[in-house]
Amino acid sequence: MGQIVIVAYKPKPGKEEALKQLMKTHLPRLKQEGLVTDRESIIMEATDGTIIEVFEWLSTEAIANAHSNKAVQQMWGEYAEVCDYVPLNMLKETNDMFAGFKPVD
Repeated sequence: MGQIVIVAYKPKPGKEEALKQLMKTHLPRLKQEGLVTDRESIIMEATDGTIIEVFEWLSTEAIANAHSNKAVQQMWGEYAEVCDYVPLNMLKETNDMFAGFKPVD
C-alpha cells in the first residue's frame, strides 16, 4: 500500500529557480529507483516562496529503502544545496480552513 506525503521545501536565498528546476526531476528520479507509485505529484507554492509537493511513496518499505539508496542520497544532497525542509504548520496558509497555494508547472 502506498503512502501519500506532503513536503515543504523552503528555498535558500537566491535559490528559488534552482529549486523549481530540481522539483521537475524529483518524481522521475524516484520512479527510476522504483520507490514511488505512478500517481502524479502536485507541486505548489506558498506566498513566502516555499514549494509544497504531494506525492506517493510505493510503501513504507520504499521510504526506508530510500535512506540507503545512493541515487536518492545524491538527489537529497542536491536539495540540501538549494532548500531546507520545513514543517507544514510554518506556512501561513495552513491556518486557513482551505489552504490555497499557487500551482507550479
